[in-house]
Amino acid sequence: MRLELHDLHRRWLGRAVLNADERPTRTTTTTGRDVYLNWDRAVDDAGRLRRCVVCGADDLFHEKAFPQITPLVVIIAFAGAIVGIFGLVTNIPVLLGMVVVLLLDLGILLFSRRRLVCYRCRSSYHDLPIARYHRPWDRQTAERYPARDRNPSTGEAAGRPAETSRQSARPEIRHSS
Repeated sequence: MRLELHDLHRRWLGRAVLNADERPTRTTTTTGRDVYLNWDRAVDDAGRLRRCVVCGADDLFHEKAFPQITPLVVIIAFAGAIVGIFGLVTNIPVLLGMVVVLLLDLGILLFSRRRLVCYRCRSSYHDLPIARYHRPWDRQTAERYPARDRNPSTGEAAGRPAETSRQSARPEIRHSS
């Protein structure tokens, strides 16, 4: 199983490859960080992942993991569509190129693999069997796990000045004398 690990603030920690049958309690990521994994109740009776081993959240969703070449193929397909609109497809090499792009696009759609993603921390799990009870991304479930945008050291909202934090948003009462 291949993991892309994130912390509770959804910051990227790195990648790790591990054997799910061994269930290691600690792994080292590609960035050199040690991450402790919690396997308690994380695997069902069939040996499939049902909880996040990084944060322990119960809710996971599945999605397709497209290869990195996908945006390039999409751009080439749009360029081919524009060439077709202007009527330049009468040339045999251009027509063959469009067929190749179409086959690449279909191959990406058919052979892209699914991955599990945690709603809470956004850690993703690749190259593992996915149980049927995992559903695609759902807005209602995602709203239960809002992004933790608080700075853990100061308690202030990340990326905002101190004046706009929740505590200073109270109206100021002034007394005239």
